[in-house]
Amino acid sequence: MSDSNFVAHFTKGEGDVPYENLVKILEGKALKAGSLPWTGNPAVCFTECPWSSLLSHVGHYSAFGLGFTKPHVFAAGGGPAYYVRADHWEKQQWDNHVRTFVTPFWPAYRPQSEKFKKQLGGKSIDFAHEREWRVPHDFTFEYEQVQFVVLPGYEEMARFPKELKDAVGREKFILVDVYKHIEKLWPTHIV
Repeated sequence: MSDSNFVAHFTKGEGDVPYENLVKILEGKALKAGSLPWTGNPAVCFTECPWSSLLSHVGHYSAFGLGFTKPHVFAAGGGPAYYVRADHWEKQQWDNHVRTFVTPFWPAYRPQSEKFKKQLGGKSIDFAHEREWRVPHDFTFEYEQVQFVVLPGYEEMARFPKELKDAVGREKFILVDVYKHIEKLWPTHIV
């Protein structure tokens, strides 16, 4: 996977929920911080988004997302998540601010001895593939700061609010159906 200058936030949900969430985010020009599972700290989560991993992220979350530059997210107080071995995690007294950026790392390929089964109740946790970035509070933006908008296809683009398409810039919309077709014709990425 190659490096990217961009991070993306993908919406979740079933049916029209991801679409409605994306419209609300753009209308409010803000991503609201949620609660992290390991610490309870607030954060807006992003994933580093090289072109070659777009379909993977879309498949895991939804085909609705927004992209920003890393310098923009960093200037907002964000940065990459720290993946920390679970046996080290339990030994730390993390500062509350740092806790926002820390996630336990306990991959399935760890040794299966008794010593390694105690942490996390023996459960595997490996989100390293996410290449996650976090902002420890709500994340606000202006339309010109949006680098791209991901939508599933032409149908969603057609029904997307005209004023939002015009405000962001229609050239910034990436349609997953088009990406899939390009990959079918010229399979250059691992998808």
